[in-house]
Amino acid sequence: MKIVVSAIVVAAATWTAAARLHMPIDGINPETLKGGFYDARTGHPHEAVDIAAPRNTPVHAVEDGTIAKLFWSKGGGGNTIYEFDPTSTYAYYYAHLERYADGLREGQHVTTGQVIGYVGTSGNAPPNAPHLHFAIFELTPAHHWWQGKALDPYPFFR
Repeated sequence: MKIVVSAIVVAAATWTAAARLHMPIDGINPETLKGGFYDARTGHPHEAVDIAAPRNTPVHAVEDGTIAKLFWSKGGGGNTIYEFDPTSTYAYYYAHLERYADGLREGQHVTTGQVIGYVGTSGNAPPNAPHLHFAIFELTPAHHWWQGKALDPYPFFR
């Protein structure tokens, strides 16, 4: 019984944290994200959600945090942003951006809803399908932007 109670407490804590995230693109119904994390990709699981939007649509920070890394992923995510939450427990990954918001830099504090980039098709995104590739990672104790356990973003927005 103790294990079940612990699991319920952990689930409740995760749900509380998850429920506070801001949608990175305005006007998107969170239900459209359901299942995208589990979509198959050639040779690997997707482990993210793709949010279709017109090119240059503003992308907002999902939570207060710090820009951990601005990175060009050659052949992958293209223009990418890694944002850490305030406790460096989670990393939020924004990819296929057309460009970053003016003045955005590594180490910068950002606030929930702040424009940090714009939807695009950089990297390996099809040129006729602008979208935001969005992922959440639970960071390891080392807090490296490139390491973590992928989490389904859908419950974080419901």
